[in-house]
Amino acid sequence: MARRSQERGGSSESRASQEPPLDPEEQARALCLRLLTGTPRTRRQLADAMRKREIPDEVAEYVLERFQDVGLIDDQAFANAWVESRHRGRGLARRALAQELRHRGVEAELVSEAVGLLDPEQEEETARALVQRRLPGTRGLDRDRRIRRLAGMLARKGYSEGLALKVVRDALAQEQQSDGAEPWPGAEGPDPWE
Repeated sequence: MARRSQERGGSSESRASQEPPLDPEEQARALCLRLLTGTPRTRRQLADAMRKREIPDEVAEYVLERFQDVGLIDDQAFANAWVESRHRGRGLARRALAQELRHRGVEAELVSEAVGLLDPEQEEETARALVQRRLPGTRGLDRDRRIRRLAGMLARKGYSEGLALKVVRDALAQEQQSDGAEPWPGAEGPDPWE
């Protein structure tokens, strides 16, 4: 089998060794283009990918600058699109979105600008929609457990404790009114969660 391969032009290893290796700049360009084809990436994500491929730092920096100059890398546009997409799709709040962007290497100033575009009223409305979606699944539980479960879900999505508890309490009160049920014992008194 090896003999036939050699007769037809050699093994794949020998053919690969006959081709001149790509210079580091060409490797860097090809890698960046391939990564940017699938999904937008931050400058740091591309730099990390080149570092893993052992592309020299000065070559990586040059290629990143060129890509940024022609608009193929735009961390601000990435951050804005990320905030819009993840808030709308997953219901994430500012805090969780900022953490995700920082994790992807977006500069703090750009993160602040991007999450600043998120309207506080929209954020609260999204929290209310998330609670309404999950509320029916907690029906058989006692009030405190429902509050903990729903507020915990919002906290994991980055909502503040105050907003989470307010939204959950409002949803439970609204549910109770629509059911025509008596208020929970102590519901009119001081709230143990405050």
